Amino acid sequence: MILNSVILQYLVLFLFLWVIVLTVLLVRSLLHYNRLTKKITKKDLKTVLSQLLDKVELNEKEIAILNQELIKVKVNLKSTFQKIGFVRFNPFSQTGGDQSFCLALLDENDNGLVLSSLHSREATRLYAKTIKNKQAENYELSKEELKAIQNAK
Repeated sequence: MILNSVILQYLVLFLFLWVIVLTVLLVRSLLHYNRLTKKITKKDLKTVLSQLLDKVELNEKEIAILNQELIKVKVNLKSTFQKIGFVRFNPFSQTGGDQSFCLALLDENDNGLVLSSLHSREATRLYAKTIKNKQAENYELSKEELKAIQNAK
C-alpha cells in the first residue's frame, strides 16, 4: 500500500509538470499565431499566408531596386576623388616656415590633379596640373608634387 501511494504521488507530480509544459507550449503557440494575424480581419491560414507572400514579393522587388542603385553608386564612386596626398615645403631659403604646399587629389584609377601653392614674401601663386595614371599630362612634376602623388592613398 505504501509503495502504491509513493508511485501515485510521483505520477501526480509528473502529470502536473506535464500539464505545465503543455500550457507553456500552448501559450507560446497562441502568441505566435496572434502575432501572425495581428492586422488581419479574416484570420484563416490562406489569408495569412497570402499576405506574407505578398510582403516577401514586395521586399524582393525593393531589394532588386536597391541593388541597382548600389551598382550605380559604385560606378559613380570610381570617378570621385578617393586618394588625397598633401606635402608642405619651403621652396625659398629666405622665407621662414613651410608655407608652400602640394595637394594631390586622385580617383580610383589614379587620375585627377595636383594643386601647388608657392608662397614667397611678395605673393602666393597657385598651379594646377592634371594627372593621368599618376603621371602629369604635358607638364613636368616637381619632387614635392611627386611626393604628394605618392602620399595619395
